[in-house]
Amino acid sequence: MKLLVQPGDGIKPLLSAIQKAQKSIEIAIFRFDLAELERALMEAIKRGVAVHALIACTNRGGEKTLRALEARLLAAGAIVARTANDLARYHGKFIIVDARDLYLLGFNFARADLRSRSFGLIVRNPSLVHDAARLFKADSTRQPYTVKAKKFVVSPVNAREQLSEFIAGAKKSLWIYDPEISDPSMTGLLEERAKAGVDVKIIGELSRRIDSLKVRSLNPMRLHVRLILRDEDRAFLGSQSLRAAELDRRREVGLIFQDRAIANRLGKIFDEDWTKAKTLAAEEVPAEKVAKKVAKLVTKRLPDVTAVLNEVVAIETKAEKLQLDKEGLEESVKDAVKSAVRDAVQEVVKREAGAKV
Repeated sequence: MKLLVQPGDGIKPLLSAIQKAQKSIEIAIFRFDLAELERALMEAIKRGVAVHALIACTNRGGEKTLRALEARLLAAGAIVARTANDLARYHGKFIIVDARDLYLLGFNFARADLRSRSFGLIVRNPSLVHDAARLFKADSTRQPYTVKAKKFVVSPVNAREQLSEFIAGAKKSLWIYDPEISDPSMTGLLEERAKAGVDVKIIGELSRRIDSLKVRSLNPMRLHVRLILRDEDRAFLGSQSLRAAELDRRREVGLIFQDRAIANRLGKIFDEDWTKAKTLAAEEVPAEKVAKKVAKLVTKRLPDVTAVLNEVVAIETKAEKLQLDKEGLEESVKDAVKSAVRDAVQEVVKREAGAKV
């Protein structure tokens, strides 16, 4: 087993794997904008390697890019499958080379992720590689999947059970990278372990303040990985955050493993990041950040407002024949809602701050 560290290792290990492939490459893609990696896949096809790509049916803001990638790979001779839409999202990312090497990644095939704090694993354990191949085939053919390999963590199949057991087993420490921890059961487990004397440190975000849990934001890098280092010798690495959507409603892939050398390196990196990180106190959370999250939830559920707008415009302008740009108006209303929510959140934050004085 080998650890990949971002930023640092960059694209080279992935390029090397694809360039050395002799028989087959299976690649699960959620985001992809690395031209060098695409060229390497095309070259592999030319030299007779069977390239099979499983591409997410959707990702926020990037569907057009995924569909264009599909077309180019198909034209080059790759076998391309698209994930189903039965789950909220297919967010796992991995590569299997020659049915022998599994590259299990916390980062996407995207340049921004290579500049972010993230990790990956190169795994050669036959049972794990075989189970990853089974998962790839099941999702490519839209068939049910059950986990067989011990400690292979797949949402929504076994992730909640595996990660709950992993966290509950901590005796000394839980050092966590996670952009968003919000699942009540998981936060409860973390709080219980902290009260039992376990040193719980989180680099990322926690949905609610829990005094026994120490939380810092990564500085100055972007965070794009989910990792839990337990008792300095065991770790979970994958794409699952400790939140309900990623445990129960999305395809996420990870691994629980024990490797002293990798754990030592992860611990050293975490300690360095923790030292540089900024402590997050509740009063330091920017109103703008809270407002954006609330506005996002509100506008996501905003209904079709064209009929209402037509009526309002007709009344206000007496111009019943005025043609409305549906998309433009909806975006304008969403912007107005965002602005109103932002103002409301800022007012609440000011009021709460005044109450504490």
